[in-house]
Amino acid sequence: MSSSYALRVFRSSTTLFSSRSLTHASHIARCSPSLARRHYSEEKPNSTEGNNKQEPSAQKEKTEEKPSSPEAEALKAKEAEVTDLTSRLRYLQADFLNLQRNAAREKEQQRDFAITRFASDLLETVDVLAMALKSVPQAAVSSSSSSLDNSSSSSSSNPDNTSSSTSLPKTHEQYLQELHTGVEMTHRLLLQTLFKYHVKPFDPTGERFDPNRHEALYQAPIPGKEPGSVLECQKVGYMIRDRVLRAAQVGVVQDTS
Repeated sequence: MSSSYALRVFRSSTTLFSSRSLTHASHIARCSPSLARRHYSEEKPNSTEGNNKQEPSAQKEKTEEKPSSPEAEALKAKEAEVTDLTSRLRYLQADFLNLQRNAAREKEQQRDFAITRFASDLLETVDVLAMALKSVPQAAVSSSSSSLDNSSSSSSSNPDNTSSSTSLPKTHEQYLQELHTGVEMTHRLLLQTLFKYHVKPFDPTGERFDPNRHEALYQAPIPGKEPGSVLECQKVGYMIRDRVLRAAQVGVVQDTS
């Protein structure tokens, strides 16, 4: 009886002790849940520590990138500005070179065509001299020269008759011949002076009518002539280099078709 009684007492005490330990454990778990989870989270603190170590490094990288990004933007802005200024400089250089070429060309044209107005006024004098030469036929000039030779020979053979026939030292034919020679020399010298400044005459007789170089005074149907060609040049034209100084005044063959 004593052994069985002792076994029951032992079982009851064991049950009571286990129930008390469970109650005490549950009470501790309710009061401090972190302590209850202490044995099951031994590895988690290590991972959190690793995360905590990685977070400062990432933060450091972010803090390092933040100051560099404005500098990179500023550098890009400066590079774009340099590119823009370089292109503008090239355009300005090209414009300056074109301006120099145009200025040199205009200067040369002003030098070449500076006497345009003066030459235009001088052409009237040339025309008057040409008309004076045309007013005396070449046959009269040749006949006067022959008569001049005859008179000189007759005067040498009979000086009394020549002195009685005229009181002038020269005959009228001699004066006419000298006048014609003087006018011709003046006309030739004036043309030579104009040639020095690249002013040259042109006679378009027989050429195709060009309204840029010719001035039509009349039209006439002429058989055997090509219509639209220059029939007669009443006033020669003049060119100063490659520019028309005065258009030639012409007559044009009319088209009869």
